Amino acid sequence: MKTTFLTLVAALLLAGAAHAQKVKVAQVPAAAVATFNQTFPTVKTVQWEKEDADFEAGFTLGKTEMSAVITAAGVLKETETEMKVSQLPAQVQKALATNYKAYKIIEAAKIVTAATGSTTYEAEVGQGGKKRDVLFNADGTEVKK
Repeated sequence: MKTTFLTLVAALLLAGAAHAQKVKVAQVPAAAVATFNQTFPTVKTVQWEKEDADFEAGFTLGKTEMSAVITAAGVLKETETEMKVSQLPAQVQKALATNYKAYKIIEAAKIVTAATGSTTYEAEVGQGGKKRDVLFNADGTEVKK
């Protein structure tokens, strides 16, 4: 599962930020580390990556794979929680079945934007060896990136 999550994170970073790179915790601004530690005090193992101007922390909370995007100034932007495809809201599953019926649904995640508390759902879909991520609101409407 950890490998699957790290693969998902890597794919997202490659798709969304061509300049993402792994960094050591010593390279992460103290404010970002402090925010992470305050938000997730029980997490001991974290993989950090630089994503454009922000930092993404990949980690496991309990048995759930997660990531958090934090600015250099220590502002939590969003969290992403891996989930089973079967746990996607019914309307999202319906939209996937209708609009992406030729695709295999590989992975799913719930993304919460910290500033607003809004939730979107992400599905990684694949066809013919090519993969891409699609985002949906809970009502099944696709969110354009």
